[in-house]
Amino acid sequence: MLNNSTIRKLRRVAATLPALFVLFTAIPSSAQKVAADGGFTPYSMFGVGSIAKQGTSYNLSMGGIGIGDRNFRYINYLNPAAVTERQAQSFMLDFGMEEGNVYYAANPATAVGGAGSDLLKSVNNTFNMHHLIASFPIWKSSAFKVGIVPFSNVGYKFVTSESNDDVIAEAGDIKYSKIGQGSIYQTFFGAGATFWDRLSVGADLQFYFGTIDRYSSATFTTNTSFRSINSGWTFVSRAVSGKFGLQYRQPLAGNNSATIGVTYDLPTIFRGENIRYAYGLSASGKDTIFYRNTPLETMSVPAELGVGFTIRNTEKWMVGFDYTRSNWTKAYAEEIPGVEVKPATANAFRVGFEVTPNRYDIRYYLKTLTYRAGAYYEQNYFTLNGSTITRQGITLGVSFPVFRYYNAVTFGIDIGQRGTVENNLIRERYFMFTLSFDLHDIWFVKTLYQ
Repeated sequence: MLNNSTIRKLRRVAATLPALFVLFTAIPSSAQKVAADGGFTPYSMFGVGSIAKQGTSYNLSMGGIGIGDRNFRYINYLNPAAVTERQAQSFMLDFGMEEGNVYYAANPATAVGGAGSDLLKSVNNTFNMHHLIASFPIWKSSAFKVGIVPFSNVGYKFVTSESNDDVIAEAGDIKYSKIGQGSIYQTFFGAGATFWDRLSVGADLQFYFGTIDRYSSATFTTNTSFRSINSGWTFVSRAVSGKFGLQYRQPLAGNNSATIGVTYDLPTIFRGENIRYAYGLSASGKDTIFYRNTPLETMSVPAELGVGFTIRNTEKWMVGFDYTRSNWTKAYAEEIPGVEVKPATANAFRVGFEVTPNRYDIRYYLKTLTYRAGAYYEQNYFTLNGSTITRQGITLGVSFPVFRYYNAVTFGIDIGQRGTVENNLIRERYFMFTLSFDLHDIWFVKTLYQ
């Protein structure tokens, strides 16, 4: 068995590994092997992880806009008030999937302990179910929706080896690993109503749940007495929150209209369990260093305010803009040796448009398709060593009408970048593909036969 002094010494070795070195210089070729429920990114090491992009393929292919958008052919859950835009007796279902390809790069010439000019590179591929949402009418100009969507994802794995000769002489060769995995999901129930044919209001009741695991290990590859020292923490989280939204539609000349929308997400405090542990493995077995299960008190998400504006021609085109803001500066930030992590204010700007050449053309199918494009710029909710982490990209998409009513298959592409190779950071370049099945049915209507 490991004696206490040895355990303390080796645990201290693992705990004091410079996280900056691990995070910003060690991008392993095996990164794609770690389990990540919703995605893989080094920037999910902090806080609640990487905030998932919200919206169906319809929204995501237009830069993620939706706060000021009203379209009776698709479910738009980004604004609770948008649920009222529908045919009076229509049932709507949207099921979506997401596939991602991410390419990572770091500059060892500027990283701690690095040298040379060649970039360190790695790649990761993921495939996930993205959302399931259903919507149906309640009474006249009111409607209801229910769904489950991802809120945040954690997925990373960094591996490096001990380089200190004194440590190697005492304990042998050591391999260090930092691994994180898990997701937080959001289930919501929402309803909305329209008044005076122009003003729509809505509200969502939101339930959050999920588990996030983060742990570190020091594995002794040559020492026959010791195998590994492991430590980590597990967040078992749940929360209840809400979201409010309104939209005002102003008719314009012809078949055109302008809509302004506002959303407000209530602040969310997660409850649950905060499990911290450490243990050592030797040839004799497992030694628990400590195990502590306490109430989860540090995880929270601040309020978010969003505004959106669209101009739409009913059957031809739409163009829109969204802006969201949330102040994370008072949120809790886990201390990581070697990395200065500070909560920040998150801002996001999104633009998008769609066009349908001729929705009712029976000769040329390609004219009935709806084509979309958009762009976005986002500032992350934390800074690293004084650097703001940004994400920007362009989106493209198309909807293929199928069968009767307004059934469609929507395909979207997201090409973007997060981070940079400067200032000891990692640059992510990604290609994301989304696929949604938009299903419609008409309830309580009898078909007449001659």
